[in-house]
Amino acid sequence: MSTHYLRDGDVALLQIDNPPVNALDLQVRTDIGMGLRRAGEDPTVKAVVLYGARGSFGAGADIDEIASGVALRSPTLRELQAQIEALGKPVVAAIDGVALGGSFELALACHARIAAPAAHLGLPEVKLGLIPGSGGTQRFTRLAGPAAALEVISAGQPVPAARALSLGVIDATVAEPVRAAHERGLRLAAAGPLPLPAHARTDKIRTLAPDLFTRWRAAHAHAYRGQLAPWRVVDAIEAACTLPAEEAFKLERQYYLECRASAQREALMHVFHAERAARRIPGLGAHVRPLPIERAGIVGAGMMGTGIAMCLAAAGIEVALLDVSPPALAAGLARIGGLYDESVARGKLTDAQAAAARSRIRGVSDYAALAQVDIAIEAVFEDPVLKGEVFAQLDRCTPARAILASNTSTLDIDRLAACTARAEQVVGTHFFSPAHIMKLMENVRGRASSPETLATVMALARRLGKIPVLAGNCDGFIGNRMLHFYGVEAERLLEEGATPEQIDAVIEEFGFAMGPLAMRDLAGNDVGWAIRRNRVLPADERCSPILERMVAAGRLGRKCGRGFYRYEGGRRHSDPEALALIRAVADELGIRQRSIGAQEILARLLHPLVNEGARVLAEGIAARPGDIDVVYVYGYGFPAFRGGPMYWAERSGLDAVVATLEGLAPSHGERWRPCALLRAAAAAGAWSRAGT
Repeated sequence: MSTHYLRDGDVALLQIDNPPVNALDLQVRTDIGMGLRRAGEDPTVKAVVLYGARGSFGAGADIDEIASGVALRSPTLRELQAQIEALGKPVVAAIDGVALGGSFELALACHARIAAPAAHLGLPEVKLGLIPGSGGTQRFTRLAGPAAALEVISAGQPVPAARALSLGVIDATVAEPVRAAHERGLRLAAAGPLPLPAHARTDKIRTLAPDLFTRWRAAHAHAYRGQLAPWRVVDAIEAACTLPAEEAFKLERQYYLECRASAQREALMHVFHAERAARRIPGLGAHVRPLPIERAGIVGAGMMGTGIAMCLAAAGIEVALLDVSPPALAAGLARIGGLYDESVARGKLTDAQAAAARSRIRGVSDYAALAQVDIAIEAVFEDPVLKGEVFAQLDRCTPARAILASNTSTLDIDRLAACTARAEQVVGTHFFSPAHIMKLMENVRGRASSPETLATVMALARRLGKIPVLAGNCDGFIGNRMLHFYGVEAERLLEEGATPEQIDAVIEEFGFAMGPLAMRDLAGNDVGWAIRRNRVLPADERCSPILERMVAAGRLGRKCGRGFYRYEGGRRHSDPEALALIRAVADELGIRQRSIGAQEILARLLHPLVNEGARVLAEGIAARPGDIDVVYVYGYGFPAFRGGPMYWAERSGLDAVVATLEGLAPSHGERWRPCALLRAAAAAGAWSRAGT
């Protein structure tokens, strides 16, 4: 059995035991139903406690069961909730670890909920393109109120037990929730009538701000654009506040089924599974164990170095932040202090948490201070000579066992390894900016990187709360190698007559948070130009001179108030001077500008990206199409609800990608021609049927 029926005096204990995450699959639901029925029929049982084995209440429904598209077999979660509410005896949920999704919905139907202080609770369905389908939006709203429900459920982020207690969705936090739930159950049984079930409570929804939902929709219109599930979450919460309970529950279920049948749900579940597959390194035996990492050195106290230091400190790792420039080191430490202060002010960290993390970071200016580190991560300016010098220093000053890693986004890992006597311990660890926030960590395998080294950095990424993907070594690895074609094509479209506003609007409407030219301005056009100067293009290709002209004109982007746009008050505006610069380049090149439609812009930006992704696969730089999707969703803002570039291209038609590239190749160069793997996949209709 996957749920154990136990007795402790007058209380029946139902322990969910379905490793690894106590998912509510059919067998678990069946066992819970049998246990509830047995407890209800036994006159000696006064109360029931529901809890999870191995310190976790449960991570929700069986994802594969949902993805099957087949109606769930009885007993469904909704039937179990009805059984709890009709039992006539108190049922108390004792929550340890996590209670997520359907598991939390089950707990919300209980008569009380007791959680451990370290527990986290939430309804993350929106991240899979769904909404809670078993009363989650209804019961949460009635317990916590609509404003809290909008905030928590639409974000899909679990909340800690202390926050859940303040919202009213749990009744207490204690160190031993099972024991406390046992006592609470007996008290409820002795008190007489059972507490009003969550679905029948109305005190938190009686006084509703008349414009709450109007304001929420307006404030989140940009973030939710193109998506289904977030809007349906809002609709369901509004129904909880404005319709009779029975009608609102039915509407929630209708919205759930609509989301479940959507292409967006399929795409988001693809990302979910691809993210987990990306953790596995093909060919790496189970005997390979990661090395322990407890002390780290970071070289470079700039934006990336300080962000990486904060990531490591948050994971309990002692950090020596090294910069040979005392002013730069002081500025970096001040930046770290400011970010911690900001996190405390925003409620992201407590004073104690911020102080503990800050205490793990010490500034140093001498490489000798790295004599005891387990890993050293170089995060200096993207210059191959400078990085080589840093690696030579690290090789001399760090322990022989230490891993030497580079945060480079484009440069040759093997060239850096050649500056050391330990090439097998050299690897790329490409964090994304801002490093303490962005989820992706693109680890890069050098020619000599040992299995142990690779296993260590993949495990380190997960410890840091990052999503790791392993890439092979080439110019730009997975992400930036592909991005080159996206950026180049954006500038070619400018030459031909599209405006920055048009290009960015198309991409943002597609679902990116920011278009390619707004992103250039944010990152700094001088940074983009510095990277481009290190590239040697084939003789039949060219890059537009627009970026170089922008830099020469001092149009470096947001940091100086002008780039492809003009910036005022934190907002971007069309700039006639930028448009004039672009037209001047077109005139010099003899290009007659024209009107370009949105579909052409989208195809020309994304299809070359997919073609280069196919080359990355064919060369073994990425192990799976899904790895590329994970890189682009978590590192480059590709909309997750579209599944990533490789998934999106397959679903929207690989033959269309081939056609776009055949049209571009004569004017753009041989590398823009559809590669063999793309042609094979288009002919077969899927990457999986083309040998990937």
